[in-house]
Amino acid sequence: MDILTLFMQPESWMALATLTILEIVLGVDNIIFISVVASKLPKHQQASARRLGLVLALISRLALLASIAWLAHLTEPLFTIMAHAFSGRDLVLFIGGLFLLYKASMEIHETMEGAGGERSVAKATMFSALVQIMMLDVIFSLDSVITAVGMVGELPLMIAAVVIAMLVMLWASGPISAFIDKHPTTKMLAFSFLILIGVALVADGLHFHIPRGYIYFAVAFSLGVEVLNIIAHKKRDKQKS
Repeated sequence: MDILTLFMQPESWMALATLTILEIVLGVDNIIFISVVASKLPKHQQASARRLGLVLALISRLALLASIAWLAHLTEPLFTIMAHAFSGRDLVLFIGGLFLLYKASMEIHETMEGAGGERSVAKATMFSALVQIMMLDVIFSLDSVITAVGMVGELPLMIAAVVIAMLVMLWASGPISAFIDKHPTTKMLAFSFLILIGVALVADGLHFHIPRGYIYFAVAFSLGVEVLNIIAHKKRDKQKS
């Protein structure tokens, strides 16, 4: 079937819409991590770091989609421990989850210590930020692409969904980052979200799957409560003035 005929079918529209929404949802953790890493840079470099980070994420996803045969090989068992067979994918998710736990824990420590903030900004460089983003992009891309391959069998549809989702995330990354910077308490929520994702990745690597819906609901509920607190705080400030 040629590409034009494929995209003219109503079933393809539905599959494309569903997969695009799913890719956007799965990309939320990526946006948060990129925003957190970019916030360590000088102000004039933060927007460029976010854009470059998402472009790297897009390249990672497209590269993985172009190597579906290798991706299938990645799920083959490499070794067995206590009756559990571990594949290359399991190792990538496990190591990526540990890195995310370490990164989020260190960020929380620096935030709570207070004095470490200026030192961390001084040490952060565009290169170090992009290296961190690239490492996590591979992990997030792996999870996202495996989901796409499982849902849709047509490569053009998968590529279109990934590109559309990434354009949406490019548009949303600025407002999300600005909101996190404007409201410091939401930054702690972002770190907590990254810890939850890190735990989920480690669990996936150990064959204990935690449905992402539970994690996203918990974060959405916490964010909703925080938004109500921000609104209430603004009302109190207006009454005092």
